[in-house]
Amino acid sequence: MRILRDRVAVVTGAASGIGRATAIALAERGAALALADVDEVGLQGVARQIEALGRRVSTHVVDVADRGRMEAFVDEVIAAHGRVEIVVNNAGVSVTAPLEEHSFEDFEWLVGINFWGVVYGCKLFLPHLKAAGEGHIVNISSMFGLIGLPTQSSYCATKFAVRGFSESIRMELAPLKIGVTSVHPGGISTNIVKNSRFIEERPGQRDRVARFFAKKAMPPERCAAKIIRGIENNSARVLVAPETYLTDLSKRIAPTWTNQIVGPLRRRLGI
Repeated sequence: MRILRDRVAVVTGAASGIGRATAIALAERGAALALADVDEVGLQGVARQIEALGRRVSTHVVDVADRGRMEAFVDEVIAAHGRVEIVVNNAGVSVTAPLEEHSFEDFEWLVGINFWGVVYGCKLFLPHLKAAGEGHIVNISSMFGLIGLPTQSSYCATKFAVRGFSESIRMELAPLKIGVTSVHPGGISTNIVKNSRFIEERPGQRDRVARFFAKKAMPPERCAAKIIRGIENNSARVLVAPETYLTDLSKRIAPTWTNQIVGPLRRRLGI
């Protein structure tokens, strides 16, 4: 999708982080925005920034794991904007816990947002993307959609699922002129660590992870810029951050070796 001006774009998880940065980047390219998040205050702040750019924007308090709410959200977007050409399924959460201590309730919470939220966003907006005659879907996976890591079983499971789901529907939707891009960020400076559900293997682990992200993570605006290029180029996959490229290359060249060193390296870093 080479032309973004005057398109209508939906972004979930838009109140902060990658979602916020992507929404603003789309507005800067001339798109109108429908923003969704559970954080109403955060949504209003992003909306003001988009309005200052002279673009039309609507905000919607949405739990993407709630199918009924997502169905109503689609109706609200069409009522507000009349059409949709771009859908960015960005909303996501994490749980850090060894499997033995990982509750079913936390699994269900995470799968509902990270996977079902993506499925709902794709399937429910699909009739409107078809009606537009051209469209694009962006599904945010992760570097953890390329490699499994200790204490990240539920997060990795959903991000692997998003990758496979995106690859499948990309082939299905290509004849309809609807592109699908799977995005794999590495360390990006967002609120995901702060909002994560954490069962610490070692005392102070959450704080160490937060400090690691604060010092090493990429600004979300750089990630958003790569997402925009992915939409414009109809890229099947977008890798973001050096560690994601390294992980992808390592998994291709020596998948077993990569898995063997990741766990000990992570423990040495204390994260």
